[in-house]
Amino acid sequence: MAGQSSSLSYVGCNFLRQRLVLATLSGRPVKIRQIRAKEEDPGLRDFEASFIRLIDKVTNGSRIEINQTGTTLYYQPGLLYGGSLEHDCSPNRSIGYYLESLLCLAPFVKHPLRIILRGVTNDQVDPSVDVLKATALPLLKKFGIDGESLELKITRRGMPPKGGGEVVFSCPVRKTLQPIQFTDPGKIKRIRGTAFSVRVSPQMVNRIVDSARSILNKFIPDIYIYTDHMKGTSSGKSPGFGLSLVAETINGTFLSAELASNPQGQGAAVLPEELGQNCAKLLLEEIYRGGCVDSTNQSLVLLLMTLGQQDVSKVLLGPLSPYTIEFLRHLRSFFQIMFKIETKSSDEERKVILITRNAAEQSQCSIIMVPYMGRLHKHWKRMIKI
Repeated sequence: MAGQSSSLSYVGCNFLRQRLVLATLSGRPVKIRQIRAKEEDPGLRDFEASFIRLIDKVTNGSRIEINQTGTTLYYQPGLLYGGSLEHDCSPNRSIGYYLESLLCLAPFVKHPLRIILRGVTNDQVDPSVDVLKATALPLLKKFGIDGESLELKITRRGMPPKGGGEVVFSCPVRKTLQPIQFTDPGKIKRIRGTAFSVRVSPQMVNRIVDSARSILNKFIPDIYIYTDHMKGTSSGKSPGFGLSLVAETINGTFLSAELASNPQGQGAAVLPEELGQNCAKLLLEEIYRGGCVDSTNQSLVLLLMTLGQQDVSKVLLGPLSPYTIEFLRHLRSFFQIMFKIETKSSDEERKVILITRNAAEQSQCSIIMVPYMGRLHKHWKRMIKI
């Protein structure tokens, strides 16, 4: 993407992915200083260095400078090239950490992207590959990014701490994106999910499914949760199990929730029944928060609205996560794009509508944090990406 050449400067390690992705799309160099400068182990972590290597593979001609202690990073983006690639992700973060950024970059590369990612497919920190496949890909299709070449496939599952999973992601190139009017989420019509287990008893997934259905069956009958028990080389290097749930509405909105067991040797053992019930409650909370896009994909839809045609796009979101609020600030810094924000409230619900237009037509607006009117679930921090 053509952009301005003036460099931007930031301090600290927070939101590193946002800054590098937006720098790549806008063509603006970025310098990040004092990365964990006051900590005992200063500088970039292994998973951040792996992410920088991934950005370098996807682009051509990028200039990356890191000082000896790793506390200062200068990044001058090159051309988004794409092509067929492979990348070994750090086991400290899941593949979803890297895949979220690739979903932002892939539609705008020069050659269609097909990449094999190896590492951890499901953990307790980042969105899993299952959730991104069920929610992010339909969102891309709403902007006209579709076709047979849009695919996200899990060939091997890998749980922390050793990983061993493998994912294949391919995406077509689109020169223009369609504007969207996505303000009516509609009623929930069905719930789908995937209960998985690797290197544990196959009965684990059945216990997860039964416990999740015991809660969800009270609200809707159309529920189907697939069981995925991988064996041998397809099961990765560490044991574990988990559940991802997706609720689909009549208007094509996908709302998701997920939970995974504790990594081997870390924390107390988690019962499959408890995990299934907690994941079902998280899905109900995500539905209560509302909006046409779930909290995992708020930043993706805002980016696609920003990079779309010079036309009005409108989307209805639930309460904005801290990650999304900072993303809006970064969009203003890199693209000079500001959203018109309206609140939609009633006695039972309060949501936020974001509207983007041609940059020349926009008026300045402030970022509004919409209060959440429900009681926060104890696993709420899993739903917000910090």
